[in-house]
Amino acid sequence: MSVVVVGCHERDASLDLLGELAISDDALPKALRSLGDSAEISEAVVLSTCLRTEVYAVVDRFHDGVEDIRRFFQARLGPQGAEHELDDLLTVAYDDAAARHLFEVAAGIDSVLLGEGEILRQVRHAYERAAGERAAGPVLSGLFRHALEAGKRVRSDTAIARGTTSIAHIAVALAGQRLADLSRARVLLVGAGEAGAGLATTIASAAPGIRFAVASRARQRADALAATVGGRSISLAQLPSELERADLLVTATSAPGPVVGPNEIGTSRAGRPLLVIDAGVPRDVDPAVADIEGVTLLDLDDLNAFADQEMAGRRAEVPRAVAIVEEELERYRANVLDRSVAPLVAALRGRAEALRVAELERVSGRLSSLDVDQRALVDEATRRVLAKLLHEPTVQLKEAAGSPRGERLAEALRVLFAL
Repeated sequence: MSVVVVGCHERDASLDLLGELAISDDALPKALRSLGDSAEISEAVVLSTCLRTEVYAVVDRFHDGVEDIRRFFQARLGPQGAEHELDDLLTVAYDDAAARHLFEVAAGIDSVLLGEGEILRQVRHAYERAAGERAAGPVLSGLFRHALEAGKRVRSDTAIARGTTSIAHIAVALAGQRLADLSRARVLLVGAGEAGAGLATTIASAAPGIRFAVASRARQRADALAATVGGRSISLAQLPSELERADLLVTATSAPGPVVGPNEIGTSRAGRPLLVIDAGVPRDVDPAVADIEGVTLLDLDDLNAFADQEMAGRRAEVPRAVAIVEEELERYRANVLDRSVAPLVAALRGRAEALRVAELERVSGRLSSLDVDQRALVDEATRRVLAKLLHEPTVQLKEAAGSPRGERLAEALRVLFAL
């Protein structure tokens, strides 16, 4: 049995390909069921963000399990998927390397935005969804819970997450640089899902006087988000007319293709400035809108470039963050080893206790002359002898767990005590 992670990341693939591989929250149950249909996969968690999609899994046979996950990714590309050489784009790690990768992701070390705040929440959400769908079992539950603890400790004990920590905060910073007065801007937000809500609340917090219009395919979610940020909701059919008045367009949908193009923005703005921030994967805005007079289009590549300029201070914190991750990994390994020998230790102690109780029962008649306190003393004395006798074998077994010597000791105990 192995724990593996197979994934595709922004450093290896284009935004368009990442968009094809991305798995929306609504699609997660089906994706988890698809992975669970594999005879090689006993547990699975899917972590899909705007810049990565990863499958963490417990597999019975490493190569066969990885191949099933590769086919899962390939199937997401549809009939045209054969044109992509996924083998060159998918990264694979297993066991200790898989655990290290997840810990570094949760800590914000393996992230486009070093110290990113959103990723810890996304890791938690991915695990909770998998647990809710009964796709995550005891192995991945232990791994993800400890990774979340490591991520929280890195953020509390280092300065790696100080300052701009998310795509939403970077979007606000860029808008503030390019708009004369963000608090007076008319903002049109397209997308009322988790990402859209994060952008809206961050913008509203940064500029309380801002005027919001929210559009989404899910009108009820648009209504709720608009109420939260003190704006109004509109239908997608109203986009062209609303764009005539907007100063800032922000998009964050899970649509399979662009939802805003030159036709929606049109030419009636007469060159009046419009800042467009496209935070969607795949792209929500047709790149051709950048050719319209007065329109400035920023996508995730631009946001990431801005983030690079903000990273100098955080990079100084990386050695401390890595040291914490190493400490937490060591604790996790120790826990895993303890769990691996726990059944054998329990069986050994259970076998010994059963023999102790049986022997006391056998001689109980000869102990009948003892009063209650004396019989309790005999019982306690035999318990202590047993505990002391089993202490050293238990310690040796736990210390050697996971090594060839540990395997030899475990096998010897099984044979000697008929476990």
